[in-house]
Amino acid sequence: MSFDMTRDDLADHYRAYIACLNRQDWPSLDRFVHHDVVHNGRPLGLPGYRAMLERDFRDIPDLRFDIALLIADPPRIAARLQFDCSPAGTFLGLAVDGRRVSFSENVFYELGGGRIRQVWSVIDKAAIEAQL
Repeated sequence: MSFDMTRDDLADHYRAYIACLNRQDWPSLDRFVHHDVVHNGRPLGLPGYRAMLERDFRDIPDLRFDIALLIADPPRIAARLQFDCSPAGTFLGLAVDGRRVSFSENVFYELGGGRIRQVWSVIDKAAIEAQL
């Protein structure tokens, strides 16, 4: 994927990335995520980004990413992801302890070389607090 991809191409690429996450297909992650990825200002690199995602799936055994809203404007993506899951133990500093919660994440991405290079993410923690 290059910067000359259309909005539809970029949206399809993002949907394939989300499907990769939901399958926990970690060996394929490098098709979507740049080796030097930065998440919320922290340079994680692909190994750190993968470790973050693997930890999320360990902490939330029924984690599933669902796209509620998607805007693709190459080389950027804006998405609202919806979650309905049961985090084990503490999640975002909250004692969820396996209770089912629904919340959203607003996330922006910027691609470089056809892969996610920058991620800015905000999770609606207030929605979780209101359910506990």
